[in-house]
Amino acid sequence: MKAIRVHEPGGPEKLVFEDVPVPTPGPDQARVKVQAIGLNYIDVYFRTGLYKTMLPFTPGMEAAGVVDAVGANVAGVKPGDRVAYAMNLGAYGEYALANGWQLVKLPADVDFQQGAAVMLQGMTAHYLTRSTFPLQGGQTALIHAAAGGVGLLLIQVAKMIGARVIGTVSTDAKAALARAAGADHVIRYDQADFESEVKRFIGAGVDVVYDSVGRATFDKSLNCLKRRGMMVLFGQSSGVVPPLDLNTLNAKGSVFVTRPGIAHYTATAEEIEWRAADLFRWMAEGKLQLRIDRTYPLAEASKAHRALEARETAGKVLLLP
Repeated sequence: MKAIRVHEPGGPEKLVFEDVPVPTPGPDQARVKVQAIGLNYIDVYFRTGLYKTMLPFTPGMEAAGVVDAVGANVAGVKPGDRVAYAMNLGAYGEYALANGWQLVKLPADVDFQQGAAVMLQGMTAHYLTRSTFPLQGGQTALIHAAAGGVGLLLIQVAKMIGARVIGTVSTDAKAALARAAGADHVIRYDQADFESEVKRFIGAGVDVVYDSVGRATFDKSLNCLKRRGMMVLFGQSSGVVPPLDLNTLNAKGSVFVTRPGIAHYTATAEEIEWRAADLFRWMAEGKLQLRIDRTYPLAEASKAHRALEARETAGKVLLLP
């Protein structure tokens, strides 16, 4: 079969399209014939070596397809089932292995591309607003990268709850997408100081900042929080945040900082089913709209990574085997 392999950390050119053996499922694993693969920034972190794994490896944490074979002890799915999953490394191939308990059956009205587009980023939006900082109606959230894959979903989920949303973006086109998703106020961070704009829009500060950008936004994001507000740093697309003097949290109003990861919020089959069921229901009810920005052939994974890192995308990017 064909797959993308990384033999050494580095730039997008390290994504090599080559022949590899079809994997055999071990105990508790299922093999999925992949139909669509979700591109996520975590794939960049693994490719560059920021997140460590054994070399060589096949990147990719999210896919949708058809169960092709199952190993011992797998219950709940069988060959022929249409499924999607997140947080199993190795999705960039024509076949992939996944833990059986992490597979979610796709409803009949959700196709493979939608399944690959919603699992990781959708469950991220879910856990951020339902578990990390349980957002409530009337509260205000600042969402960075508001027109990204997670950002657009976060806006919609926050508005379902009844929260007020401020989003930051880099272009007029992305601003329009954030507004269409429901953002109450959108800031072009390349044209205005987002800290000043947030304080102008809501003087008391925001209840929560959802930040996947990291180094470039972190310090000013802390300044945007109201007293006892929470900074939720769930990514670092601009770089890793430097060490923080904890006394700073007191000085800024006894604010909180957390660095969550999706693996800790999808640690059981029951938690995955809860989050996925909510997402599928919202999609069926028309409350959650997916935006698939573009697709690339799997062989062009390096091109897709370059587009993602250059912030050329708005919404979800998929790779197709």
